[in-house]
Amino acid sequence: MSLITKTGERELIASVLRKDRKASAEFVERFVDSVYAYVRHRLLPRADLVDDLVQDVFLSAWESLPSFRGDSPVRSWLIGIARHHVEDYYRGRLREPLPQEGEAEPVDPVQLRLEEVLDHKRLCSKTNEVMGSLPEIYSIALRWRYWEKRSTHEMAAATGRTEKAIERILARARALFKKRWNGD
Repeated sequence: MSLITKTGERELIASVLRKDRKASAEFVERFVDSVYAYVRHRLLPRADLVDDLVQDVFLSAWESLPSFRGDSPVRSWLIGIARHHVEDYYRGRLREPLPQEGEAEPVDPVQLRLEEVLDHKRLCSKTNEVMGSLPEIYSIALRWRYWEKRSTHEMAAATGRTEKAIERILARARALFKKRWNGD
C-alpha cells in the first residue's frame, strides 16, 4: 500500500473517530463493496442474510476502530471482521440439531423465489445448484470443509461437536450431494 493511501486511511479513520458524518459515509462507501462481495461469496445461496451481516461487520468495525493499529490496510482488517462474522454464522448453524431422516426443512416462499432468481442469474453451475438443495447444515459443513479448508478438528472445536460427529455430518453431506448430483 502506498504511503499516500495509508496516510489517507489514517486521516479518514481520525475523522470517523471524531464523529464526522461525511467521513463515516466515505468510510462505508470506500469499503462496502469489498466487504459485501466477500460476505456474499461465503454465504451463497443464503443471499438474504448478506445485508444484515455486512451491517454487523461495519458496526463491529466502528466499535473496534479506536483500537485499530493500522498494521494492515483497512480493507484487510474489515475482511477479517467479516470472516469472523461468517464463521460465527456457520458455527451457530452447525450447532443446531441435525434434520431427521425424511424430514424436510421448512420452505420460506420468499427464500424460494430468491433462490430461483439467484439460480437463474448467479448460480449457473451444477455445483451451486446441488449445494443449494442440501439441508443447510450439510451445505455449511461442505463449504466450511472444502471452501474454507477447515479440518474436522477445527470444525469440531468451533461447534462443540466431536470430530466423529463432524465426520458423520460430512459423510452424510457428501453422500446426499453425490445422490443429488447424479439426479437420484
